[in-house]
Amino acid sequence: MKTYDDVVDFHGHSCPGLAMGYRVSKKALKEFAGRSEDEELVAIVENNSCAVDAIQLMTGCTFGKGNLIFRDYGKQVYTFIRRPSGKSIRISIDWKKPKETKEEKAMWERYMKGDRSEKVIKFVHDRKAAKIKHILNTSERELMTVTKGKEKLPPEAEIYQSISCEICNEKVAEPKARVRNGKILCIPCFEMKGK
Repeated sequence: MKTYDDVVDFHGHSCPGLAMGYRVSKKALKEFAGRSEDEELVAIVENNSCAVDAIQLMTGCTFGKGNLIFRDYGKQVYTFIRRPSGKSIRISIDWKKPKETKEEKAMWERYMKGDRSEKVIKFVHDRKAAKIKHILNTSERELMTVTKGKEKLPPEAEIYQSISCEICNEKVAEPKARVRNGKILCIPCFEMKGK
């Protein structure tokens, strides 16, 4: 199994969202006994946060394989489904960040307004490090709610014919092509005004 250090190397830095994705992934892998080599495990993510990078690396669910599905709900919810059984777990994050003092809130406010003084940056880094440590070490029960069940399986990834846009000559997947005035166009060329 990949380590948190592996996830940090993949993502580029350590942050609370990445730590959350790591913990979610560990729970999914424990439940389903291993990462996805092809499309046998599907992840449905309801946000596009740093957590999703951890999920891709840890579980093997990726956009490229078609077994990582993004639903733009802005929720910290992650559903994992095993093919062909449909066995699933839905993980909802319940974690509450530690309470902040008035001074800490004031420091965050300074940071949000663009203050990058040494004192403020040190505070931000220390606070993030404390959150990461807490997320990595807290119990599953404090961190997440897990619901087991069966889900309807999403369709497997489809492979489409590539065709050339008649304006830019770049390849486009056939179902994404548009037609204007009898010409086959990619979406950006189709959306250009005056063409």
